[in-house]
This record gives sequence, structure tokens and C-alpha cells, in this order.
Amino acid sequence: MASNRPAPEALFVPNDEDPVTGPTAYGPAGGPWEEWNPTEESIRPVRGRHRVAKQRGGLARSSTVLGVGVIAAVGAGGIATAKEKPPVSISLPDLSAVKASLPDADSLPGVGSLLGSDKESDTQVTASPLTGAGVTVADTEQGTTDAGEALRARIIQQAEHQQDQADQSAARAAEQAAAEQAVAEAAKVQEAAEKKLAEAERKKAEEKRKKEEAERLAKLAASFSLPTTSYTLTSTYGQAGAMWSSGYHTGLDFAAPTGTPLKAIHSGTIKEAGWAGSYGYRTILELEDGTELWYSHQSSMSVSAGQKVTTGDVIGRVGATGNVTGPHLHLEIHPGGGDGVDPLSWLRGKGLKI
Repeated sequence: MASNRPAPEALFVPNDEDPVTGPTAYGPAGGPWEEWNPTEESIRPVRGRHRVAKQRGGLARSSTVLGVGVIAAVGAGGIATAKEKPPVSISLPDLSAVKASLPDADSLPGVGSLLGSDKESDTQVTASPLTGAGVTVADTEQGTTDAGEALRARIIQQAEHQQDQADQSAARAAEQAAAEQAVAEAAKVQEAAEKKLAEAERKKAEEKRKKEEAERLAKLAASFSLPTTSYTLTSTYGQAGAMWSSGYHTGLDFAAPTGTPLKAIHSGTIKEAGWAGSYGYRTILELEDGTELWYSHQSSMSVSAGQKVTTGDVIGRVGATGNVTGPHLHLEIHPGGGDGVDPLSWLRGKGLKI
């Protein structure tokens, strides 16, 4: 800062030395040094960020004022570094006199604007931000013009935004899970309903099938008849024993008294009637589908080969001819004239109860 003060090297010139007060300081004109007081012409307005801090006593602790005391002190000693000279006593100026001689701070250009009045010294000054970097218009409208406060507000806003997004994501996930669970539950209910419906349909179809089978068997029963009405089943099909030449029983035995009438099980043609060795007197009734019914061990026969008979016609009588141990009807069933099958199952398949 420019000044009308003399150059430092011309400030003090040691001259005569007083034995009491020490060396006398002289100014550039050779006379005693006088105090320098700043005036409007000797000081420039403070610019930029240079500020003068205010002291409660009303005295500005500026570098200029403090410099006066320092210069006076140094000048009085003349930078007393001579080894031969005794210690120099330094006399400081009276601060009250200095204060009284200083001009009012308000009259100094560029200084009075930086210093408040004494009335304002105890008043709290509203803090302003050190910098406006990063402060948006929204921050200014919200009153958060401090950079740190604005940053804090934005961090909080961002955290709240992220939390809102997380909450929304969680809500969407929960809704999706609930929807999927509802779909799964609906699928289970639908599957259970379909199973129940299918089971009902199956039962209905089974009942229908049974009904149709019962009707069919009823019709068959009307066209089929048991070979005798008074009997006792003794030996069944497939029963093993040494008394049979094949090692097992090949028919179904109806034990009954000798002479009990034997009936045609179904309408057909008498294919054979006569003696058949171990079968005794045997009659073979051939049905329309080629199935052969063998009546063996008869005591007598009432039909001859080639004769047509209908269901219930008497074709012979129970006897004990051939390889037997007692009177009975030995009945064999040969579908298509081939190997024999179980007569009991075949008769039941025709709707006959046996």
C-alpha cells in the first residue's frame, strides 16, 4: 500500500546521546521525529479481502497504526545492536494521546465501511456463506445459502430419494410376490376343482359303465342259463391232482344226483353226442361264435349231432360214466374250439350268478 512516509533507511539517524534518555531520534530534516497519522490523502481505500478487525476500545488494530509504535520503538533504539553501547531504554508513546490524535474511523475512505459503530459491536452479525459455490436457486429460495448447509440438504434429499426408491422397489416386490402367490393359490384352487370335476366325471363314467354292463349281462342272462339248477360245486378249473390224466382239473364239476336234467346254456348246434372214453357219455354244444361247451359223464343223452337247440332245452342227464368217483356234470368251455378256459369265469361273464 502506497504511503507518503519516508523510506525506512531515512527514518532514524542516531545523533547526540543523552546520558539519561539515551540516543535522540531525528527525522529526515534533522529535527526530532514526529508521529505520523494517516489522513484521507495518505491512505487508499481497502480493496479485495483485506479487512481491518475492530477492537472494542474503538482503536483499529491495523498494520498502519501498529507500525507507528513499532517504528517509534525501533527508531528510538536505532536497531540497537552495537556491542559497545549499553542497553537502551525504549519509551513508548502514550496510547491515549495517539488515540485522541487519530481521525474518526468513519471518515477514512474504505475503512469506515469495514468498521461498525460501537452500538453494533455487541450486536450479532448475520453470518453469510464464505462461498456461493454449489448453491442453487432452490437452495436460495429455501434459505440454505450456506455451501455446507446446501450440501447437507442435498445429501439428505438424495438419501431420502434413495430411500423412497428402495421403499417403492420393496413395495413393488411385495405386490409382485402377493400377485404370484395369488396366482399360485388360484392355480391350486383351479387344479383342485379340476381334479374334483375329473373324479366326478370318472365316477359318473364308471357308474355308467357298470350300468351298461349290468344291462348287457341282464340281456345275456336272459339268453344264457346255468346247466342245472340243483348242484354243488366240487372241483374247480386248474385244480391239481393225480386222478386227472393231465395233472390238473380241466373243467368245473357240478355234483348232483343221477338223472338231474342238464340244460342248453345258450342257443346253438349239437356238434357231437356219444361215448368219449374217460369223459363217458359226452355232448358238445357249439355256439354261433364257435365256442364249444362240453357236457361229460352223462347217464343219458337227449339230442343228436346236428340238432339245433335253444337256451334252457334239456340235452341230457347227470350220470357217473367214464373216469369218475360219483355222479356229477363235468363242464368244459373251449372258445373257438381251442384250449379250455375257466368255466366259472366264463359263466359269470355271461351274467350268470354262480
